[in-house]
Amino acid sequence: MVEPLEQLHTALKSHNQSWTRPRQIVFSALAGREPQTMHEIVSACAGQVDRASVYRIISLFERLGIVERLQIGWKYKLELSDAFHSHHHHLTCLSCGRVIPFDESAELEGHLQHIARSKNFVIQGHQLEIQGLCQACATKTAPAQVHKKTRNDMRPGR
Repeated sequence: MVEPLEQLHTALKSHNQSWTRPRQIVFSALAGREPQTMHEIVSACAGQVDRASVYRIISLFERLGIVERLQIGWKYKLELSDAFHSHHHHLTCLSCGRVIPFDESAELEGHLQHIARSKNFVIQGHQLEIQGLCQACATKTAPAQVHKKTRNDMRPGR
C-alpha cells in the first residue's frame, strides 16, 4: 500500500504542482483525522503555515480531488478524499456538529446501484450524509422535549 504522503506527492506531480513543505503540513493536519473546519485546520498549522496559505492550499487540494468538502447545513468541514482512505459516509449531529464516519457496506452500495439503475442513471461517485442528533445530544434534548410537551398540554383549552 502506498503511503499517504507518497500519494500526495504523486497527485501534485501529475497536475504539474510543486511538492512544498506548507502543502505537506496542511496535508498532515488532515491525515488520519475526522473532518475539520477551516478554523481547526488553520489552528493545526499555526506557526508553520500562515492562514492565507492554508486557504490557498485547501483550495488547490479541492480542485485536485485531494480534499472533499462535507456540507453541514450552510457550513462545511473538510477531509481527505477516498483516494487517501477507505470509502465511507457520515452521520452529522445537528446540535453539536460532531461528524461520525461509517464504512459503506456492500448492501448499501447495492441499494444505491439499484436506485441509479431504476432511474437510468450511471453513478460516477456519491456522498451520503445523514443528519440528526448524536447520542449525547439526543439524551440532552429528550427531557426538554418532554417538558415542553407537558407544559403545552397543560394550557387552558387543551
